[in-house]
Amino acid sequence: MDWSNILFAFVLTLFAGLSTGIGSLLSLITKKTNKKFLSLALGFSAGVMIYVSFVEIFVKAKDALTSELGDVLGTWATVGGFFFGILFIAVIDKLIPSTENPHEVHTVEEMDGNSEEHKNNLMRMGLFTALAIAIHNFPEGLATFTAALSDPNLGIPIAVAIAIHNIPEGIAVAVPLFYATGSRRKAFKWSLLSGLSEPIGAIVGFLLLYRFFNDTVFGLIFAAVAGIMVYISLDELLPSAREYGEHHLSIYGLISGMAVMALSLLLFL
Repeated sequence: MDWSNILFAFVLTLFAGLSTGIGSLLSLITKKTNKKFLSLALGFSAGVMIYVSFVEIFVKAKDALTSELGDVLGTWATVGGFFFGILFIAVIDKLIPSTENPHEVHTVEEMDGNSEEHKNNLMRMGLFTALAIAIHNFPEGLATFTAALSDPNLGIPIAVAIAIHNIPEGIAVAVPLFYATGSRRKAFKWSLLSGLSEPIGAIVGFLLLYRFFNDTVFGLIFAAVAGIMVYISLDELLPSAREYGEHHLSIYGLISGMAVMALSLLLFL
């Protein structure tokens, strides 16, 4: 077991998780949300994740499983793992109440109102959103960690894509909490803590699975990771990107993300 690779994968996952703090800082130091930037960034993140899921992760999963189980059974196992990943993250999304969905679009401008009831509602929204993000980011942490552990060159762009997609989640926590409490420190703290579930997910997943790591288990996990990332992109990133900005901006970001991911993979051939 190469502990340097494990440490590198964990650091990447920690970086991705704590990027909720970037979103928090952006919302707390600016008076206006840069919607065009977020639209492009979220589209870019979706492009990276979709491209790498189908071109790299799914293929690696299939290679590992077919070499262990044979062409037919290995291919079936790869497809099964892919859709299991989609089902897994979809169930997590379903369990999160829609009013506290971490991917609900929030902006700095929307939090007006000074009544005590309004502040209490904002406090509840912020805290429940932080909890929802923590639950939701747990499998994302395992996905980032597993990808980085398998291939550090693959883990870096995935970590960056996850980090970009965590920025609006930080905004979703920090904005209501700041307007409820008037404290930037508390809003930033809760936003940052909500992102810690990603490295925690990586640690827990690794401790549970490392004893069983072989090509078959690794292939199944990788197939599930591909499914998780495709679901996140189609269900969360692209809809959020379109809500923040114009339709074309999200598509430009999507294509740019795919192009950058393709180029980065070509450079390591």
